[in-house]
Amino acid sequence: MRPWKTLDRVETADGLLELRQRGDAEFLVCIDGRVLMSSFASRSEAFLARVPCQLVAGHGDASRGPRVLLAGLGVGITLRVALDHLPPRAQVQVVELNADVVRWCQGPLAPAHGDALADPRVRVWRGDVADAIAEASPGHYDAVILDLYEGPHEATQGANDPCFGRAALQRAKRALHREGVLAVWGEAVDVPFERRLRRAGFRFERRQPGKGGSPHCVWICRPA
Repeated sequence: MRPWKTLDRVETADGLLELRQRGDAEFLVCIDGRVLMSSFASRSEAFLARVPCQLVAGHGDASRGPRVLLAGLGVGITLRVALDHLPPRAQVQVVELNADVVRWCQGPLAPAHGDALADPRVRVWRGDVADAIAEASPGHYDAVILDLYEGPHEATQGANDPCFGRAALQRAKRALHREGVLAVWGEAVDVPFERRLRRAGFRFERRQPGKGGSPHCVWICRPA
């Protein structure tokens, strides 16, 4: 078994954030000793990106392709899959709160995602996705893809959560095209979150595309 080596460490409010590598192509990002994301166990993240991008690939008009908002960046796998299922005129706005994650994806992680950040369809915005959604004009995005930390989580979030709370979901619906898609990744089923989705005016399908390990969830949501 090849050992992991630590490429970088950064202190954050949530604990020590580390980038680890094994061999040439395997990477881990860990927070406070816990695996946060990897470049190889990414079935649910790939599903999260593939489905909404396939659904909106034909959106747009003569002047532009579909507009996609993706947050956060992670190890870049979700972005890579999104780009692979979007047309050449698509516009992908990546929102990432952590500057070190952006730096890693532009540097040592680039081989893991095929240098996706260099794709001309991509723009990176350093900040909070809740702000990006709130500032969007009505109907601006064809898809909003949320790949954030642990996702909706009943134990740590409530109805006022800035990304998954009731008002946040209403803002996401406002920012979406009437035939747009909101896709959300989560570590596990969250029934209160699903109730908030319905109250915010979404119909949704919950899928658990992984095999083995944690039963990660993906919600594919459409305005009702």
